[in-house]
Amino acid sequence: MSISFADLCLLLDIAELGSFSQAAAKRGWSQPQVSQRVQQLEQELNIGLFQRHRRGAEPTAACLAFLPSARQAVSALEQGREILQGTPALPCLRLSCLPSLTSSVFGPLLLALAEAPLEIRCDTDHSQQIMQNLLSGLVQVGFVLRCPAMAGIQMETLWRSPIVAVVAAGHPLAEKEQPLRLEEVASYRIAPQYWGVECDELIRRLRLARMVAQPIHAVQPASAARELAMRHGFLCFLPELSIQSDLAEGVLRRVRIADLPAWQWEVTMAWRTGKRRDAGKELVLRAARALAERWASMAAA
Repeated sequence: MSISFADLCLLLDIAELGSFSQAAAKRGWSQPQVSQRVQQLEQELNIGLFQRHRRGAEPTAACLAFLPSARQAVSALEQGREILQGTPALPCLRLSCLPSLTSSVFGPLLLALAEAPLEIRCDTDHSQQIMQNLLSGLVQVGFVLRCPAMAGIQMETLWRSPIVAVVAAGHPLAEKEQPLRLEEVASYRIAPQYWGVECDELIRRLRLARMVAQPIHAVQPASAARELAMRHGFLCFLPELSIQSDLAEGVLRRVRIADLPAWQWEVTMAWRTGKRRDAGKELVLRAARALAERWASMAAA
């Protein structure tokens, strides 16, 4: 059996991007060329690697099982090339998190690990896809919302961030005596960040309390809700974690509403377990735990 380095890289690109056409664009190839290479690889391995559908391509179970070995092989060859070129080879870890967590997680982690002997690649995705990428080895550490446990994946709760209502400092609600009742805020322009079925319940309650026929917009990610609050006069509901610095600086003000449940956004760190020690991964895990301690300190201040 002979599998080329280029075909292994192509396999990883398709699995990561979920699309033959996107993998082709990344490599400057035509889509028929990519399809032909994958077909040849499937014939070489004597097994189907992808299920094609209108929205792209999804790795088969066999492909998911093969991906960790493919990634290790590509990584080893890339490190060998760097050694031959006289460049010190550093371990490389890929981190993935929800789009709403990027400012809270990626910046502080990269700052904390700026001098660490490893290179980090960061990307975003939905929680379930991040968990699948952890299983396949495409991602080494993920930051997700609470989700069902998966065999082979270790999960650790980092922080439970309350969902808070906020407005810009100059908003009329910022000066009202608090706590307020839901009916006192329901008729303002409102745009919660959508965080799940609890957000649907919030919108239902707001509609019942409204005295005006105005839409309620649910947005993603947290940065979009933050922008609506800061720049456009919206009352927004979003995780306190995503706006801790804005609240500390006073540019956003919390609106306390007495007759709403204490909803929370549970941030979980996940990684694939294994028998071999991974020093780079352990550095990331320790840095993330230290970051969670800072979140707790800011919340208590």
